[in-house]
Amino acid sequence: MTGRRDVVASLPLYKQGAMPTSADVVKLSSNENPYPPLPSVVSALTGALGAINLYPDMGAVRLRSALAQRYGVAPGNIAVGAGSVEVAQQIVHAVAGPGDEVVFAWRSFEAYPIITLIAGATPVAVPLTAGDRHDLDAMAAAITPATKLVFVCTPNNPTGTAPSAAEVEAFLTRVPADVLVVIDEAYVHFNRRPDAVSGMDLFRAHDNVIVLHTFSKAYGLAGLRVGYAVAPEPIADDLRRVSVPFAVTDLAQTAALASLDADRELSARVDRIVAERDRVTAGLAASGWPVGESQANFVWLRAGDDTARVDAALRDAGVLVRAWDGEGLRITIGTPEADDRVLSVLAGIREVIG
Repeated sequence: MTGRRDVVASLPLYKQGAMPTSADVVKLSSNENPYPPLPSVVSALTGALGAINLYPDMGAVRLRSALAQRYGVAPGNIAVGAGSVEVAQQIVHAVAGPGDEVVFAWRSFEAYPIITLIAGATPVAVPLTAGDRHDLDAMAAAITPATKLVFVCTPNNPTGTAPSAAEVEAFLTRVPADVLVVIDEAYVHFNRRPDAVSGMDLFRAHDNVIVLHTFSKAYGLAGLRVGYAVAPEPIADDLRRVSVPFAVTDLAQTAALASLDADRELSARVDRIVAERDRVTAGLAASGWPVGESQANFVWLRAGDDTARVDAALRDAGVLVRAWDGEGLRITIGTPEADDRVLSVLAGIREVIG
């Protein structure tokens, strides 16, 4: 068929976490918040339903102003999109094209190579270390005169690992000033590493740093799609230029604003998820699984050649996780009841496979 771009025809489809087919199936495949929206957020959304016949504020002025006040930056530093992945795509389209390179760790967020190829740029995937961490030395070495952009996903999806502030600062000293570094902090609220890197601290200290955040994870608004970047104003201006008009709906903006006003309640929920994550990690380790320390709302189980077998056992028990055959499984932290089912299945299969 004529009219098709070869690069698009060859793209891998982004793989959504498996969807349940019955009520007794537990979905732990998409890193969703297991708790329903807060009553205050639902109330705000209910009040906004009467205006859905109207276009949203394309500039998201109120939301950008609220975020700017929170971080002590100018509203012009904030760009919004339909989830942080759409903002990441804005960044790639704004700065990279044919002949340019985009560097990222691998395995990391699956969208990075896809959005790079769509822009006509070349993805440069740098393998993780043996401990499933960003190899920042290798990433610095991978930067060439063609490099326009580097993504640092922290905590990393799907491994949950997070670099220290000192490690990223040392990395930035090796990055040319004209190369943008995106600190993708989709899971930042769950990071309890004492020396964790802060994207906002880096943004304030470096002219070539962009920070990505989302309302999908900790705030539990995955179904409404709203994320944002904190970027140097000229870059943020360009992100708005390449963004899809009206992509962030009025309902999404309303829910995000209401969520910012409910920090105390949401922080308590995040603390519950972190405590549950630590319980699941300890339970897996007690069963003999080689599970690393995660700083996200999921755990990474490196199962290697046993990955498909473990995934099948979980599916047979009505548990859906995200598996990469030959590598491992990413298991989202759910309710205690859902997690107990995971621990029971994995303890049993560990006895079988040794």
